[in-house]
Amino acid sequence: MSLLPARLASPEARASVYQFTVYLPGAVSSVFLGIWLSEHGLPADQIGIINAVPMLCLLAVNIVIGRIADRAKDWRSVIVILSMLGAALPIGLFFVNEFWGIMLVWALVTMFTGSIPPIIDAASVRMTRRNGTDFGVVRAWATVGYVVGAGGIGMLITVFGANAFAPLFVLMSLLRAGLSLLLPRFRAPEQAQTLAATVPTKLRDSLHLWFVLPLIAFALINASHALIGGFGGLLWHQNGIADYYIGPLLAIAATGEAVMMFAWRRFGGRITARNMILAACIASLVRFTAMAFNPPVEVLFVVQLLHAVSFGVGYFGVVHFIANWTDESNAAEAQGFANTLNQGMAVLALAGFGWLVVHFGNYAFFASSVVAVLAIVCVLVSLRIRPPKDA
Repeated sequence: MSLLPARLASPEARASVYQFTVYLPGAVSSVFLGIWLSEHGLPADQIGIINAVPMLCLLAVNIVIGRIADRAKDWRSVIVILSMLGAALPIGLFFVNEFWGIMLVWALVTMFTGSIPPIIDAASVRMTRRNGTDFGVVRAWATVGYVVGAGGIGMLITVFGANAFAPLFVLMSLLRAGLSLLLPRFRAPEQAQTLAATVPTKLRDSLHLWFVLPLIAFALINASHALIGGFGGLLWHQNGIADYYIGPLLAIAATGEAVMMFAWRRFGGRITARNMILAACIASLVRFTAMAFNPPVEVLFVVQLLHAVSFGVGYFGVVHFIANWTDESNAAEAQGFANTLNQGMAVLALAGFGWLVVHFGNYAFFASSVVAVLAIVCVLVSLRIRPPKDA
């Protein structure tokens, strides 16, 4: 009997298939949304608000949804419900064409789908730790999906223009909803104990300064990554970079991230979680300082590869840091807390960055350089207060 069906039936394989679709709609919006909004007559400051306000709404529900997911019999059921809502709500994009209508629909979409990544990642990392399998490979397929969405589907902007945004976004959301039905059960049997009894079982017991500072650090640099999704394509378009480069510029960043994730098990165990976050902060400083100078497209491709460290390594650092210091009973809530910090910082960044772009253009990215320095300080202070477990 062939081993292929058995491999496809494994929990890790089914989780990987779904992970492939998690960021497909977001990849489409990264390429199309800014230009689509601009073609609807919205200026840069309003585009910033449309990107920021939905994240502000997500702040109000992120931890609550994570808590509901933890209280559910399994995280799977909540992921399926959120995926279904994420497929239905963006249909409203076909019926709005002005600022308030677009913002309302986009806010609803973001509120219900923005909680999917932290829940599926929290569930996946617990499952793979328990089974002795590789979380990096499972999570990497989400990045592969983003590459396909930005570099492949996103290339359709050169064929159909920004008007293709709404149909493509809805189609990718429907695909994600359909494949959510294939997800396995993630939670350990009740009698299984996957972490030491000394790990706090309530999130509030973990919220010490040394624990929160690394999460704040990643939230600071992640806000700069949100700016790439909200303004990168538009700025590159305004700076004369051909439209057919925009998708590949986004895709090469995700490609570097995917390669890092697939190879993670070979070297990741040698680096402590907070040192991963520190490396991401340093890479972010280099990346966004270079982008502020509006380099030629050839240099931009090289700079975008730093995404593998500035986001990929940093995100893995956060996921493993949280898993190391929290219990399975509040896994999604803890990851939701980190995501709330990410979204909060992104709201501030997106709201202010539109104004900076209007007045300073590409030089607005120097703000991200300053933020990266603050993030480095946060991680160093945390390490000083509480060294890693194996130190």
